[in-house]
Amino acid sequence: MSKLIKIDGNYAEWIEALSLRFRQSQIKAAISVNSELIRFYWELGRDIVELKAEERWHDNFWKNLSEDLQASLPNIKGFSITTLQYTRRFYLLYSTLKTEHPQLVGVEADDKHPQLVGAKNNKHPQLVGDCNSIDYIYFERLCSIPWGHHRFIIDKCLNNPQKALFYVNKVYENNWSRSVLLNFLDTDLYERQGKAVTNFKTTLPDVNGDLAQQLMKDPYCFDFVQLTERYNEKELKDALINNIERFLLEMGNGFAYMGREYRIVAGNSELFADMLFYNTHLHCYVVVEVKTERFENAFLGQLSGYVSCANHVLRREGDSPTVGLLICKSKDNVMAQYALEGYTQPLGISEYELSKLYPTDFKSTLPSIEDIERELSGNKF
Repeated sequence: MSKLIKIDGNYAEWIEALSLRFRQSQIKAAISVNSELIRFYWELGRDIVELKAEERWHDNFWKNLSEDLQASLPNIKGFSITTLQYTRRFYLLYSTLKTEHPQLVGVEADDKHPQLVGAKNNKHPQLVGDCNSIDYIYFERLCSIPWGHHRFIIDKCLNNPQKALFYVNKVYENNWSRSVLLNFLDTDLYERQGKAVTNFKTTLPDVNGDLAQQLMKDPYCFDFVQLTERYNEKELKDALINNIERFLLEMGNGFAYMGREYRIVAGNSELFADMLFYNTHLHCYVVVEVKTERFENAFLGQLSGYVSCANHVLRREGDSPTVGLLICKSKDNVMAQYALEGYTQPLGISEYELSKLYPTDFKSTLPSIEDIERELSGNKF
């Protein structure tokens, strides 16, 4: 126990109030462990900010707070100095999103500050209230995300609450693991989402057009494939299909894989679309063409033909119009937008990125199984 708790009555009262609040949270935790923990961390972070705790008890404040909470709440994890500092960053990140929504508890409509509630005979202050500083629905979503996920988001999105909420929603809607979340944080999904060059505003109804636009990224990140420097289209497509789970994850929520080189019979002709998906949010087929070259106008003509045929052959009652997506190595955005103006089918154009390419003779430089066994046995001849 720190000396501060013995010499500063206000600090001691706050520690006791925090302990009481946590014990009350423990009761509720039997119903919803994570939600109550996140609420507690939110309130703790808010207390630290609004009490100006670092300035008020500046000498070894974080160390004292950690030790005193652990002493007051023995056998309870989650009060390390690092975690306590994260609660402050957590509150500061989202509390800037001021909205006019109903507060949860303890604050009247015209109050500007959370009220003080006595923990014991009204002498021990306990701050309650104010998740009203952000949208109530978003606050509920914040409370549904594990704390480990929050720490990743805080690290990557500090000072950008809109970006942070974007990832909170993705975790909430898609049930992402920490590793999946970290992958998308590292590949800048927020910056890529909805950035494809499309003609959806003029070719799809408003609701579907907005949703389709948000589902399309630019660029698509294919870092999960391993290709040599002189790869061709077949090798890229093979690598994508061999990593179909990662590919679907990169494509986004709601994409179901229907097949590669998908055969569509139109009259006496056969067409083979690179890849065919069905999107359960848009309720439509999505034809994807992958090109390892810079965008050319002719690519859209080919894709447009596949989309038209899919509408006639595959589309059923209740399906929305088929969408075409061209993923190429590079493009001129202005030229791509101009090219799309000549088409009535909903089409989009994106690029793809590869983080690393291996030398063409990469495999030949690796030791064989026999070489490894010989080295391990000590018999080099």
